[in-house]
Amino acid sequence: MCGRYVSTRSPQDLVQLFHVAAWRPEEALAPNWNVAPTNEVWAVLERAPRDQGHGAPVERELRPLRWGLVPSWAKDVKIGARMINARVETVHEKPAFRRAFVKRRCLLPADGFYEWQQATDEVTGKARKQPYFIYPEDDQVMALAGLYEYWRNPEIGPDDDPGAWLITCTILTTEATDAAGRVHPRMPLALTPDHYDAWLDPHHQDPDDLRALLTQPGDGHLDTRPVSTAVNSVRNNGPQLVDELPA
Repeated sequence: MCGRYVSTRSPQDLVQLFHVAAWRPEEALAPNWNVAPTNEVWAVLERAPRDQGHGAPVERELRPLRWGLVPSWAKDVKIGARMINARVETVHEKPAFRRAFVKRRCLLPADGFYEWQQATDEVTGKARKQPYFIYPEDDQVMALAGLYEYWRNPEIGPDDDPGAWLITCTILTTEATDAAGRVHPRMPLALTPDHYDAWLDPHHQDPDDLRALLTQPGDGHLDTRPVSTAVNSVRNNGPQLVDELPA
């Protein structure tokens, strides 16, 4: 499960880090220390520009997508709130994800992510959940493996109306390793730079080859620290959310 993460890099930094060819400054997102489902999030993807017709070369884009994948066949966008994650073990089989897995993959840049561990309150003795921030030990950006999908709003007439299409995404998760495994059994799957090109290439559509890119993350590269329960509320934001709790 990955239900909250941190994404604070500027679009200018992300353009350089991921060798992006196209992005729209008017779509810039503010830094977010408490990214939650249905939020707009940065995604790196490759596709042919829609205004250049069939057969146009693909471009690598940086653009905001809504977190929580809405399948093209969905009757209601609310289904997206339940599809924020896709399990790497079954993503190629599930009806909601299998077409996107073959044709529409993306990277979701993150500084780190949150997970919660069952704990006991030392004062009251009651059970509670302690949040942890899990992040790369070298403070490098994480490129979370994701999928994206188009949903056509039936209430809007012409296809060229900007409101006619909603583009949503989901994060792939895997068995947790490293520091994350001490907190929660699942974690988002981050790709290494040598796999970015193959993962993003929409012409790369062999499911077995794609699954081979989704290997277990290596041990020894993540760190973790307990943080305030303020992160539990989506209304809270700011760099203080990732500060370590005093001993």
